[in-house]
Amino acid sequence: MYQLEVIAFNIQSCLIAEKAGANRIELCDNPGEGGTTPSYGMIKTARENTSIHLFPIIRPRGGDFLYNDEEFTIMLRDVTLCKELGCDGVVVGMLKADGTIDLEQTSRLVEAAYPMGVTFHRAFDRVYDHRKGLEDVIRTGCERILSSGLQPTVTDGAETLKELVDQADGRIIIMPGSGLRSTNLAEIAQQTGATEFHSSARKQIASAMSYQSPRMGEQLMQVMLDEEEVRQMKLIFQQLPQPTSKD
Repeated sequence: MYQLEVIAFNIQSCLIAEKAGANRIELCDNPGEGGTTPSYGMIKTARENTSIHLFPIIRPRGGDFLYNDEEFTIMLRDVTLCKELGCDGVVVGMLKADGTIDLEQTSRLVEAAYPMGVTFHRAFDRVYDHRKGLEDVIRTGCERILSSGLQPTVTDGAETLKELVDQADGRIIIMPGSGLRSTNLAEIAQQTGATEFHSSARKQIASAMSYQSPRMGEQLMQVMLDEEEVRQMKLIFQQLPQPTSKD
């Protein structure tokens, strides 16, 4: 069966994700930074109010994916917290300065997460050699890789995503994401042979404030999951030829 993972940056989006039929939530904070670790209160509330798979991102800051010892300690503690709160998995990604996968530190995060699942996020799209990078991520014990094929969007990276799916050969899940919408989902599925997909499916909503200070000169928009977009992507799955098992 095809699987759809969506990003939630707030509790309302978590509720929308479950209602619209998403299979998994990547729970994040800070959309402007590309996603950082959500707060304890956010993770706990999301877990209490949803039953679908919940994977918080473990990313202590924005910027690159080269972390020092103190940042790694934060990541280990956040992984443990997610396990204590009943999450189904976490999303991680660590690189070395030379653009290779940080095998040792990523493996430690996977070990700390067990029995939760672990996704290696789009830090993978910054690796020096994606073929070697794929084998290294497999060695860490991660169960999937989120990737746009080393390009800004899945449309640009479709050829490399197909290559990754073929190389993985069922040993790890390759999950295309970045720029994935209902308008290109079927095409990307057919081009890559992937069975799991990741989308922000986001829209901007205006503030519900009846008063907004004209002196501030700002529009306080909020990123929200688009329920209709999620439903449309799930409908597209029903129209695609069903994938065959690698077993």
